Amino acid sequence: MLTVVGAPTLGELARVPDAVALKVRLDLPQATAEIDLLRRFEHLAARDTGVAYRQFVGAGAYHHYVPPVLGALAMRGEFLTAYTPYQAEVSQGSLQAIYEWQTYVCLLTGLDIANASVYDGATAMAEAAIMAINATGHRTLLVSRAVHPNYRVVLKTYADGLDAVIEEIPDTAGGITDWQQLAERLAAKDVAAVVVQSPNFFGNVDTPDEASQQAIKAAGALLIGVVAEALSLAVLQPPAHWGADIAVGEAQSFGVSLAYGGPYVGFMATTKEHLRRLPGRLAGKSVDAQGRTAYVLTLQAREQHIRREKATSNICTNQAHCALLATMYLAAVGNTGLRAIATENLRRSRQLATAVANVPGFRLAHQAPFFNELVVRVPGRAGDVLAALEAKGILGGVDLGRWYPEYADAILMTATELTTDADIDALSAALKEVPARAAAV
Repeated sequence: MLTVVGAPTLGELARVPDAVALKVRLDLPQATAEIDLLRRFEHLAARDTGVAYRQFVGAGAYHHYVPPVLGALAMRGEFLTAYTPYQAEVSQGSLQAIYEWQTYVCLLTGLDIANASVYDGATAMAEAAIMAINATGHRTLLVSRAVHPNYRVVLKTYADGLDAVIEEIPDTAGGITDWQQLAERLAAKDVAAVVVQSPNFFGNVDTPDEASQQAIKAAGALLIGVVAEALSLAVLQPPAHWGADIAVGEAQSFGVSLAYGGPYVGFMATTKEHLRRLPGRLAGKSVDAQGRTAYVLTLQAREQHIRREKATSNICTNQAHCALLATMYLAAVGNTGLRAIATENLRRSRQLATAVANVPGFRLAHQAPFFNELVVRVPGRAGDVLAALEAKGILGGVDLGRWYPEYADAILMTATELTTDADIDALSAALKEVPARAAAV
């Protein structure tokens, strides 16, 4: 080999070229015994005070319990070292995992077919918009203002490159989409898709009524249902039930750690009518020459890899390992366990709502049904209240004024199955000390 590549020795083959080699020695510590190295990392870990905070933050990234079995199985070398399963004969494990993921997504959304996953919930929503544009021939997208702001920014980035037009559907004072204004806008029949999120960014259940569903279909548009908190699918009506042609969202809640914001795993599902417009990979179940069960990649348009701007999508891959974690999570907790976890989220969020609403000066902003997030109006500015809470070791939620000027005095709070009585009691006690301080700023 050395002779063929023209290197005299193995050392010379591996030598860093002078042009890019370091000219000075790095000031690195001496080699350390393993036990001392462990103590060093324990010391560094102790400096991370974030784990000690009581937290009520959600807004698309949720603090849920991750069963230890996920790490024990998903971190095995067979999964960590697996790559693109183009060769089905040596990728049966990876392909079966993808197939199981797709099955779970279909069961949760009520739709016919799901893909192998996409990067995250935001890109899933953008890809669904492309599907709608290709299906209808129209380029106008009506997007509820109650859809996650970050998702809407990603959609705008996609839309700019597609010459698509995004029009905003207003939200009501009650924290849901203004369905009356939607019906009036659909009359022109030039809309590719209507995009709504439920539970929406304010945490409220926000689904179109029967009349709105009929108006969308009569206008020839598709309904894209967005779900940023996938756990809600365990107790709320699935997107298919409220007329969604395409359901997309984020599955981070299913066993994927918060991890400072990613990587996460987006899901996409649709009806048979739009099967061939679905981007990315799809795993199928077949039989081999001996009649044994065999899993394969199927219905993936090669143009996604080679046609660039002419392709129906440039999603050529999937979040395989995060989807694997989500699949293992759903298998581990099962149908009954998933409903029990979601029910605990319902219970804890209502306990949180009651506690906060009982603090003088604080009130719930909306009366709409919600899952595990709620909007709280506070005295003074939300940012000041959150800063006061953080000083007491509490991450109180998200300042909605970052995206909605009319909610400058509102905090989006979240409670999950990991929220305890002590957490809520501590928050309630801290809030009672906040009003005078916040109002004085």
